[in-house]
Amino acid sequence: MAQISWTEEAERWLSDIFEYIAQENPDAALRTVQGIYERVQVLTEFPHIGQRYSPSTRAVRLLLYGHYRIAYLVKPNGNLDILGVFHGALDLSKYQL
Repeated sequence: MAQISWTEEAERWLSDIFEYIAQENPDAALRTVQGIYERVQVLTEFPHIGQRYSPSTRAVRLLLYGHYRIAYLVKPNGNLDILGVFHGALDLSKYQL
């Protein structure tokens, strides 16, 4: 079973998402963040379920949750690093994944 680690940057992205949504609806913000965390848990059993992010030269994959893309790295030992959580409208090519 793969172990999941969240990078500081990914945690910042998640915090920013929460704060943005919470301005209008704190309950929706909490549901969104909890949903993202729950969606990531599927990776412990199925680490390659996400689509390969082809512009990256590393083993980066994208897992979808609603309007969000969860970028993660499959490390050689089979464990995972969550790199970021991005809204679907963002151009990922601007970020180094």
